[in-house]
Amino acid sequence: MTVDAGDTPETLDRPWTVHYTPGTTHDLDYGTATLCDQFDRAVRDHHDRPATEFFGRLTSYSELGSRVRRAAEGLRLLGVDKGDRVAVLLPNCPQGVVVFYAALRLGAIVVEHNPLYTADELEAPFVDHGAKVVVTWNVITDVVQDLANRPGTAIEHILAVDLLDAFPTAKRLALRHLPVPSLRASRAKLSRPDTHTPRWAALETGPELDFSHPYPSSTDVALILYTSGTTGTPKGAMLTHANLVANSTQGKAWVPGLEPGRERFLASLPMFHAYGVTMCVVFGIAQGARLQLVPTPDMDLIMPIFAKELPTFIPAVPPIYTRILEEADRRGISLQGIRNSFSGAMSLPADLIERWEAATGGLLVEGYGMTESSPITVGNPMSTARRAGSIGVPFPDTDIRIARKDDPSEDSPAGEPGELLVKGPQVFPGYWNNEQATAETLHDGWLRTGDVVVQDSDGFLHLVDRLKEMIVTGGFNVYPSEVEAVLRTAPGVADCAVVGRAASGGGEQVVAAVVLQPGASLDVDAIRAHCKASLAGYKVPREFVELDELPANPMGKVLRKKVAEAINP
Repeated sequence: MTVDAGDTPETLDRPWTVHYTPGTTHDLDYGTATLCDQFDRAVRDHHDRPATEFFGRLTSYSELGSRVRRAAEGLRLLGVDKGDRVAVLLPNCPQGVVVFYAALRLGAIVVEHNPLYTADELEAPFVDHGAKVVVTWNVITDVVQDLANRPGTAIEHILAVDLLDAFPTAKRLALRHLPVPSLRASRAKLSRPDTHTPRWAALETGPELDFSHPYPSSTDVALILYTSGTTGTPKGAMLTHANLVANSTQGKAWVPGLEPGRERFLASLPMFHAYGVTMCVVFGIAQGARLQLVPTPDMDLIMPIFAKELPTFIPAVPPIYTRILEEADRRGISLQGIRNSFSGAMSLPADLIERWEAATGGLLVEGYGMTESSPITVGNPMSTARRAGSIGVPFPDTDIRIARKDDPSEDSPAGEPGELLVKGPQVFPGYWNNEQATAETLHDGWLRTGDVVVQDSDGFLHLVDRLKEMIVTGGFNVYPSEVEAVLRTAPGVADCAVVGRAASGGGEQVVAAVVLQPGASLDVDAIRAHCKASLAGYKVPREFVELDELPANPMGKVLRKKVAEAINP
């Protein structure tokens, strides 16, 4: 089926196997276009409109284009060439957008890293990708210097970014008071950046790259993002220009009514995550949107933006939506006017959808994806046809299979849970320097997601759980998400995570970690009785462990592996 520009998902024929032909309703064919082509088009078409907003400072597309060309020439003079890796360790900031597109313009490969990682956490990825140039936040240059001195790393140039350079003059002291300790660093470091490390800002003041410099091709790798998945071993997922252009083009077809050059995207998700870099930056730039950049999704940073000018499009995770609702209500800020909101990375509660849509007058829909698919493969229609509790239907030009959990070659019977396999132009070509992991993840051209889903009669997919996080107890399979959904409705429970614990004689026991609501006490008998009312006996946790908080990644997604380590002796 073909999606026309005037179509919205609710008007399409079921069973929601949605396809569209590139080039018929979009002037970029994602088979040949690159991220550089998308960027150049945005600069050309929206040159006088704001491209980024950072603590109130606006940067136009024209200025951003010039900064990217100057930075590209600076990187070229450092020896960066086609295929070289440029490592980036930055919070969301305008300089992060500049270095991203500058490196891509040279045909180099951007490798995004979490700037809060330790040198020990970064060592294996840096040895693997061998980046010679690192662009880093100035307050963590000692971490990168440590890396540069370790055997196996190839770091030759370290360029320090001072976030204060991107602030309006009147607000340059604001960073000292960032409300999140992990991003605040020390007052001394912020006022006296490392003077021994060359400053990134110098690259943006030199000559511009010659327009004749060769562009990358669509099949070139543009980005490497490291993901450990369920194994704990970092693997570098390679995403090509074609992968990322495809996903942003699919997103354009999925979100009707976007106005090029007039949208405002809240960019609070980190660029070192596939969800953040694609939905906040690549997709936003492709629409000529204003990126409302914040270095961390803290309400003391987001609310001033909302009080001045609301975003029109928000990609986020459920906890962020909850905090926005609470803070906006507390501060008397109206959310009416936020038209389109997208949620991912974890389950989206139905009551949160209702509260958000009542407060904004817009839509909040859930989607699904993974780093290896750039990231989105499945989404709820951005319309009233969206279905709460479902991750949605396949994105345009995306095929799916639901395979038997023990054999990806065979399809699961209709209506039965199985592993989700996907195929489409957004699916990655493999892992950097890891043929074995690539072969295990790509089965006859299909991406094995490792997630168990069931498809209803209308074609909507429902996520059951992670295949490798399934608990086997007494010969029965227990999916943690199912148990967690019941636990979250138990009196006094604020949040929870369910994991398996090895049992004597083989198999596992179901164990639940719970975070209690303020003032509540752990009443095991009451919680167990609540679970028994909705779950088969073998699914009811045998033990409940109280935690102050659940370990989570920077996106806010609970890490069950870390939970298991915390509660298992």
